Amino acid sequence: MISLPRALALSFSQLRDPAILKVLGKSLLVTIAIFLLLGWLLSFGFEALLERAGLADGSGAGTLLALLATLIGAWLLFRFVALFVLQFFAEDVVRAVEAKHYPAQASAAKSLPLTQELRNGLRSTFRALLVNLVALPFAIALLVTGVGTALLFWAVNAFLLGRELRDMVWLRHRQSEQDIAPLGQGGRFLLGGAVAGMLLVPGINLLAPVIGAASATHLVHRGRAAVA
Repeated sequence: MISLPRALALSFSQLRDPAILKVLGKSLLVTIAIFLLLGWLLSFGFEALLERAGLADGSGAGTLLALLATLIGAWLLFRFVALFVLQFFAEDVVRAVEAKHYPAQASAAKSLPLTQELRNGLRSTFRALLVNLVALPFAIALLVTGVGTALLFWAVNAFLLGRELRDMVWLRHRQSEQDIAPLGQGGRFLLGGAVAGMLLVPGINLLAPVIGAASATHLVHRGRAAVA
């Protein structure tokens, strides 16, 4: 069974792989495009609201408000949007890692239909938003502890991320829905916790989703080999 630090190290070492770089570039461009589109729509919305309220003066206040809202949204929602986008490129990450480290398993992988990838992405995104909203009142109550709020959100997102990253790999290899995933709850939580931590670090957060998918590939395949 491969350790999480080893899986992360292998994943970082493969960042120079052209296939991984291509996925990284595409996922970042799509993620940025989503936030740019959000900002563009918000600018129209704010300008319309200001005009309706009789506050439009041609100073571009609506655009400024839209910019601020988009920046705040990017800070709060980046991990959700980035992982949603990665759903559509996860197969490329998995195949790149498998081609280099697990060629025998690569030939057995199945491609998921686009509709299923979209369904999986939307479901995971809404589940993450819902769980974080449920945790929000508890996080506010823990503000008095100084670190409780950060730890709660880290733990919640570690649980969510570990599951999503594992499924990006496992759903392409399981033979039936009854098959038990080779990465258990403990391993999932540790993987999710590592990626959740990386998502908090500027710069590294741009790499975190791809590193997470690559690491999950190592953990799943080594886990399968261990129980075979």
